[in-house]
Amino acid sequence: MAETSRSFEHDDYTVGWICALPETELVVAGAMLDEEHPVLPAADPGDTNVYLLGKIGSHNVVIACLPAENTGKVSAAIVAKDMLRSFKAIRFGLMVGVGGGAPSCIESDSDAKEDCEDEDEDDDEEDDDDDEVEKRGDIRLGDVVISLHSKSSQAVVQYDFGKSLQGGEFFQTGTLNKPPSILLNAIGMLQAQYVRKGGNNLSEHLTRMVSTSPGLARKFEYQGSGKDRLFKRNVGHVNGKKTCKACCGLADVNLVKRRQRGGTSPVLHYGTIGSADQVMKDSVLRDLWAEEKNIICFEMEAAGLMDTFPCVVIRGICDYADSHKNKIWQPYAAATAAAYAKELLRVIPGQSVMNLSPIELVTDNIVQQLKQWRRTDEEEQCLQSFRTTNYETQKNLNPKREKETCLWCLEDTKFLDWRDKSTSRLLWVTADPGCGKSVLSRALVDERLLEREANGTTVCYFFFKDTSDEQRSPASALSALLHQLFTSEQGAKLIKHAIPAFRENKTLLSKNLEVLWKIIQNIAMDPECGKIVFLIDALDECEYKSQQDLITKLKEFEKIQIANEISRNNFQFFLTSRPYWDIEFLLLL
Repeated sequence: MAETSRSFEHDDYTVGWICALPETELVVAGAMLDEEHPVLPAADPGDTNVYLLGKIGSHNVVIACLPAENTGKVSAAIVAKDMLRSFKAIRFGLMVGVGGGAPSCIESDSDAKEDCEDEDEDDDEEDDDDDEVEKRGDIRLGDVVISLHSKSSQAVVQYDFGKSLQGGEFFQTGTLNKPPSILLNAIGMLQAQYVRKGGNNLSEHLTRMVSTSPGLARKFEYQGSGKDRLFKRNVGHVNGKKTCKACCGLADVNLVKRRQRGGTSPVLHYGTIGSADQVMKDSVLRDLWAEEKNIICFEMEAAGLMDTFPCVVIRGICDYADSHKNKIWQPYAAATAAAYAKELLRVIPGQSVMNLSPIELVTDNIVQQLKQWRRTDEEEQCLQSFRTTNYETQKNLNPKREKETCLWCLEDTKFLDWRDKSTSRLLWVTADPGCGKSVLSRALVDERLLEREANGTTVCYFFFKDTSDEQRSPASALSALLHQLFTSEQGAKLIKHAIPAFRENKTLLSKNLEVLWKIIQNIAMDPECGKIVFLIDALDECEYKSQQDLITKLKEFEKIQIANEISRNNFQFFLTSRPYWDIEFLLLL
């Protein structure tokens, strides 16, 4: 990479490049520069970013990285905001880094079929099958995903804000604005070139990077197909174990069979990227959301750039978004993503970019988003203390309803009165084992049947199960309900009710039923509290003694509401259980 002593101004830079990890993504971003420029003095006293400046092809590029150990959409939004304040001539952006892949090659439930393993009779048939695998998106570690919309899906969807985690299925709350047409045209041009040439040029850029920066060779090298292991969905990593070999075993029976690729060059995939403020490391949720929203990659920053920083998102695949997540592939995946970003910029004429209008910084929109999203460090720690169970997975273990089933409730007077009348509080649904209570509960959450139309209801849920102590604990249930509530649209204004208890109890907060219940009572009495429904399924599988305590608290809460001690009856509970006499006795008191 050449260095230049030529003098540049802030307005000479037209492309903004944002990355998240300084030890990998920022390193390779700088290594991809054809020319490095001197650092410029600060243009805005409020801009805390540190910039790497240079040139790729005919474009002057400004690179900024999120603060160390501070990833996520809020940090991305702040970095983009400050970049645009200092470099007002930027026309478009690139979000470049690593992400978790959603592999299409997943074993069937019966293990009778290997999705990516076919018996071929001749070479011609094998070639045809290879083409089909690529169409289906056979994502491997080191491959690159480029955000690209289609007729049926968006380029980037945000899946954890507001109601997006409620139900485990997407309620799409945001999409990344389409990048400028010049970027889309460049992506199309590269696709055509790769078809003509029979492959991409990413390996050439990686080789050139190592030749100019030999010190990067070992850390950023291809890790080998032997280290690219896709575990079956039901093989989870045991917490506390450093390696998969120590707990999961590397036997073929635990791995998904996939055809060997002919070479090591990374494959490019185009489609929907899912963005959230938490790391995706659950294979069940990964596959559910990938199937329902065509998501092929999960990451944490792109949602922060919605509507404020027109860009394309480029992600090198470093893991399979499951519990086996590790950092072995991060350096190479970061390098392949950066190599594609360089490819993209080199096919765009410089004058075409200059003819575009600079990005207009929509300050009010950004400020509003940051106010919604931003939590203090203490609030973030408090929020995470409530994350003690995988409540989404537990819900999704129950089957979806069959067509024309579970809809009786929409014609049931008691259900509709409870849901729609502000004076109704607690509804208990009881039935014998096998009647579909949990199927009904999942349908109510997934299909948003607990909400009146456009009334802003926040629905939180917990499914008891007698398979583990955590799933039988009422404290775990209340923690899960509060975690969902505090990550909802109401969360920013309601989490204040948990802070005093968090300061006093810290990590023990999630185990203290009395304190958790007090937090719920305080929230219910808050005039700013909107409509909230807590769904608790399979109450009969709750630990017996604590079950009695929880039911007693629910009845006391209802009596307080009836007595109007809680002025606004916005809090409702939906309960299901088997028809046990002791539960009935307490609930009907």
